[in-house]
Amino acid sequence: MDYSPLLISIKTSLAATAAAFVSGIAAAWFVMRIRRFRNLVDGIFTIPLVLPPTVTGFFLLVLFGKNGPAGNLLMKHDLTVVFTWTATVIASSVVAFPLMYRAAKASFEQLDQDLIYSARTLGMSEKDIFFRVILPNCRYGILSGTILAFARAMGEFGATVIIAGNIPGKTQTMALAVYTAIQSGDRALAYNWAVIILAISLAAVILMNRISQKGDMR
Repeated sequence: MDYSPLLISIKTSLAATAAAFVSGIAAAWFVMRIRRFRNLVDGIFTIPLVLPPTVTGFFLLVLFGKNGPAGNLLMKHDLTVVFTWTATVIASSVVAFPLMYRAAKASFEQLDQDLIYSARTLGMSEKDIFFRVILPNCRYGILSGTILAFARAMGEFGATVIIAGNIPGKTQTMALAVYTAIQSGDRALAYNWAVIILAISLAAVILMNRISQKGDMR
């Protein structure tokens, strides 16, 4: 059994989760600080959550394809994204981002604002308030969102197959390996990969629930 889909999935999910973690927290904090067009911006950040993954993949292909704005710019520097491992990370990051964003935003909304006011009274800068007051007090919600984003990235299929393809040893994740095995009639192999994905996803959900319970007990 070739375990490259497992390694590719783990590597992709870790990279995508890191990207979603940083961008999701930044986006959530940005939305919390704006007043005008907040609902519109929130909708834009959330829309990958409700779009069919294939539609998300199509838009990414349009963006990063050789005739797309990003793809055309990259080609001028002899760089390509489509049908590369980078494409799997981009696809997984985009679909995982809304989960991280929503979790961080919910944590920020539930934070006791008196903590922020007190920190300002003590003369702390906005940067110090964010990193030393807000993030530590929102850590349980953010950690839960991070785990959920990882699980979502691990199971990504639709957007990945469109922009990254299904190249064994290069872009074929476990989800794509299941599809390939079914298409070739190898149900035993499909079952094996499905069980591995199920086990990882279940472990992620259990861990997320434990972290959420710790947060509720505070």
